[in-house]
Amino acid sequence: MNTTAPPTLNPSVIGQAEKHHTAVLARALAGTSLDEKQWIVLNQALAAGAPVDPAVHITRVAAMTRWNPADTGAALTALLESGLLRSTSGELVEPTEGGTALAGKVRSESGAIVAAAYGAVAPEDLATAARVLTIITARMAEELARA
Repeated sequence: MNTTAPPTLNPSVIGQAEKHHTAVLARALAGTSLDEKQWIVLNQALAAGAPVDPAVHITRVAAMTRWNPADTGAALTALLESGLLRSTSGELVEPTEGGTALAGKVRSESGAIVAAAYGAVAPEDLATAARVLTIITARMAEELARA
C-alpha cells in the first residue's frame, strides 16, 4: 500500500515555482534587449505610475529582489541608454513610449501562460498561498537583515 504524503509547501516547491516563472519570463524576453534585472527595473518604474527618483528606485528594487544595488543601478543605466527609460527635467526617471510598449509585449506573451496556471487554482487557495508566502518572505528578510 502506497501512503505517499500529500505535498506540502517547502523550499523545493517554492524553488520549482520560481524557476518556472523565470523560464516563462525568459521566453517572453527572448528577442528583446532586456534581461531579467532590466525587466524588473522597467516594470517597477511602470508600476510606480509616475516619474521616480533613480536612487530611491534602485534602493527599492534592490531590496525587493535582494540584488546588489550596483547591479540594479547598472540595469537602470542600461534602460536609460537604450531609451526605454528617460530622465525628466526634475532629475527623475520615467518609462518612454518604447519602454511602455515593450513592457506590454512582454506582459502579453508571459501573461497568457501565467493566467492559465493561476486560473487552475481556486481564488481562496491563491489568497492563502499569498498570505503564507508573504509571511515566509518577511521572516527571511528579518533574518537576512540581522546578518
